[in-house]
This record gives sequence, structure tokens and C-alpha cells, in this order.
Amino acid sequence: MKRTTLSLIAVATVLAAVTGVAAVTAPGPDSAAPVAAPKAARLPVERTGLLCPAPSTSEVAETTYTSFTPPARNAAGQPQDGQGGEGGSGTGTAAGAGGKSAAEAVLKPAARAAIPGEDAAKQEKKAKEPKAPPTVTKPGTPVAEQLDGGSVPALTGAANGALAPGWTVQQTTVVPAGGARGLLGVACTAPDTDFWFPAASTAKERHDYVHLTNPDDSAAVADIELYGPDGALKTEVTEGIPVPGHSTVPVLLSTLTTDPAQQDLTVHVTTRSGRVGAALGVADEKLGSDWLPAAADAAGKLVLPGIPADATSVRLVAFAPGDDDADLKVQLITPTGTIVPAGADSLHVKSGMTAAVDLPELTRGEPGSLLLTSADPKKPVPVVAAVKVVRGKGAEKEIAFIPATAAIEGRATVADNRAKGTTLALSAPGDAAQVRITASAGAEGGTPVTKNVTIKAGSTVSMDGPVPDGAKGGYALTVERLSGGPVYAARTLALPQDGVPMFTVQTFADDRSSVEVPPARQDLKVLDD
Repeated sequence: MKRTTLSLIAVATVLAAVTGVAAVTAPGPDSAAPVAAPKAARLPVERTGLLCPAPSTSEVAETTYTSFTPPARNAAGQPQDGQGGEGGSGTGTAAGAGGKSAAEAVLKPAARAAIPGEDAAKQEKKAKEPKAPPTVTKPGTPVAEQLDGGSVPALTGAANGALAPGWTVQQTTVVPAGGARGLLGVACTAPDTDFWFPAASTAKERHDYVHLTNPDDSAAVADIELYGPDGALKTEVTEGIPVPGHSTVPVLLSTLTTDPAQQDLTVHVTTRSGRVGAALGVADEKLGSDWLPAAADAAGKLVLPGIPADATSVRLVAFAPGDDDADLKVQLITPTGTIVPAGADSLHVKSGMTAAVDLPELTRGEPGSLLLTSADPKKPVPVVAAVKVVRGKGAEKEIAFIPATAAIEGRATVADNRAKGTTLALSAPGDAAQVRITASAGAEGGTPVTKNVTIKAGSTVSMDGPVPDGAKGGYALTVERLSGGPVYAARTLALPQDGVPMFTVQTFADDRSSVEVPPARQDLKVLDD
């Protein structure tokens, strides 16, 4: 006979069943007083997966990858010692299902599918010698690597053990010249089955690609739906888009439909089978290029944080995926309070259609975050949204995108910050809140710096990103919510070149570094013959 421990899922199911019976069964007169159920515990995740899209096809592209895992903190709020491996070994320990296991984080190149219309010689050149950058080896210390050219592949990766909770990889690309000129920034994301991208386009001057990357052994099949101001566009692809295992497929939006070009589109990516990472790369012939990350799930209240103070153009794009039309109230959360922008205080979004509005002179020299709420609070209608932001004037303009993002519940990190050109925006649309901001050591040296910041109710705090003492190389910024209401945050990185105000904005997404595990009253064992 042998003993087998019940799986965590089975334990949770049994506990749920027991709890349910206890809730509806009254004790008899001679019964002992009920024992209070033990509280669920929060434990660090043991594995995190990330996917990075292929950064650029430009031969002059310079891409920096910065990998980082924030250190855990003890009850006093101090970083715990002894996490991660010795320098470069990639080893460490963390409790796993079978005891202790080595901690490691690994990035691997994904195979690249051909782009329709690209000549065979160029495809062959890009397929040669794919490389992946090194990644983090211990919590608290970022690892950075630069890969140049247009053949840098998409990446798939995973971290486990002590390196898993909060593991993040930032991909930053500078393209100094050409049609894809710009500063492109994106945080590598977890695979999923459903993505929304408001603010896409098939306009003549735009070249928007959806990059689909499959981290698994088996093939995935994805669908891409396009929605314009009049509803769904006719699609040329009815059987889905196959994405082979451990491969990436770039899809040019304009090849998916024969409908006339659309200035404002919402893209919906789903999978029929498997899962993928999805990111939308934008190249505008007049405004440069950047990544458009997936927007937060549809909701009746959305925050789009970190609109720069010197934005010369802001365009809001929203989509209502449900059956009801949405009437949105548009507000700006500024350093001095929440205001209604002049001339653009509302937006009507019809069901199944994309709506857009220009917000002229939105910031008026002050940074802010856009707040969207239903005009009738009693009947909120879920929407997805993003803004297209432009800095600069004349021929020296640059584009970036800010999608609606979820609040930071516990902790969030953005890596690859620079001592010059990093601006942090923190918004509290409801109650006042306090956060702790930690600037990690630099990738090449330095000492972490921590400071607490209070955000007044209904306001935005904009500040230069804290810089680690003696910083050498890029570093990570981690924001932890300590108390108060919901907090939304974004980081702007500005790297001007030849008079062009190149910039990119990344929102802070909660790293979900821990999970709630229901307690067991005792070890549950089953006997197998």
C-alpha cells in the first residue's frame, strides 16, 4: 500500500464542501461551540511565465532587456536577506511541492514565422543565430543586456522559486532613423487567451502589427477581430491564425480586411485553442513608433495614468464590448485635484463600436491621469480604452500609448529606468493613499533607495523617479501600496535624439506575486492500493 497526498485543488474542494455544510447545519444543544475557521494564508507564487515580442525589424535598432525580481520584505518592511543565487549562478531555494528546489529565470528565443511579402533572403538572415539575453540571478539586482539589429527574436521565459514572485522583464528599443524611428518600450507579459487593444489603426500612414507568441509545445489558434466606428470590420481570415509551439507570428492589421482604412480601431485577440502573448506594434510614418499594450479588462470605471505635462496631442479611444451603449464622463486627475477638461467632458460609445475624441490642451502644462466613469453611476457600462499621446511639434514629433490599467493592489515594478529622463506618475482617484517607492541597485552597481509618498485624494503626484545611490546602469522602480485607496501609476522614459522628443510610457501592473491558499485543519491523506 502507498500513501498519496491530496492535490491543493482537491484539498480546497474538500475544505469548501466542509465549510458549506458547517454554514447550514446548526449545532445540537450538547454540541461544542464551533471553532473559528483558520484564515487563508498568502504565499509567494512559485512560477512566473513571460513573453516578449520581437522588438524591431530595423537593422539600426538597439534593444535593451532589463530583468528584475524585487526582494521580499519582512514584517518590518525591510528586504529579506538570503534570496536568490550567488552572483551569476542562477540558483537559490524556495519551498516547492516536493521540498526545496533551485530558483532560476530563463529566457529563450521563439521561432519566427515569415511576414507575408518579405523577401526570402531577408527572412533567412533574420532566422540565423537567434539570441536571448541573460536574466536575473537573484532578487533585488537587475540584469541588463543590449541586443542590436533587426533579427532579435521574440522571447519566451519562466522564473521559479525565489525569482518568480514579481519577476519582470522590460524591453526598450531605440530606432534612431527610418520609418520605424522612435523609442519603443514594453513590459513582457504573461500568456493569456483574451486581449483588447483600443487605439489601433489601419490608416495609410500607420503600420500596426499584432505579435502573437506561443510559449507552449502544442500549437495555438488565435482569432483577431477589428471594430471601427461602424462596428465589426469584415475579415479575410475565418479559420483562425495558427501559432506553432514556441513560435511567434506577426500579423499586419491591414491584411485582415478589405474594408476602407480606419483611423481608429479596437482589436480583439482571442484563442480557440492554446494561449498566446499578444502585443501591438505601431509604426506611424509621421509620428514615430511604440508598442500599444493590451488594455485592462472592460469596466465601468477606468484610469489611464501618466499623461505627460508637455503632451501636444491626446486622443482617447474607447470601445463598449457589451450589449449596452456607454455614456462616459471624462475627467483629468491633476496634482491639484480632479477636473473636467474644457470642451471634452463626455464621450458616447455605442455598443460594439469604437468611439474616439481629441482632448485639445488637455494637460495645460501639468501632468495628469485620465479618469473615465459612467455618466449614470447606478448603471455602469463596461468599456475598454486607451489614449494616443504625442509630444513635440512640426516634423519633430513622437508617439506613445497609454492603455487603461488596473490598480496596484500590493506591489508593481517597471524596470529599465535611467538616472535622467525618468518621470513617475501616481494617482489616487478615490481616497488618499500612501505608497513606498524603491529604486533598486543599478544593473552595473549602486545602492537601493526607498521613500514613502502620500497621494492626496483625487490627485496625481508627478516626480522624477528616485535614483539609487551611485547608480550605474538601468534600474527598477517598485511601487508598493501601504494604505488608503486605490493607486494607479505609470513611468515615462524620455530619451530625446536629434531634436525629437522620443519617449515611451509604461503603466505599473500589479505583479500578483502571492496567492491566497486556504488552510488545512489537518493533513489529508488517501490510501491507494
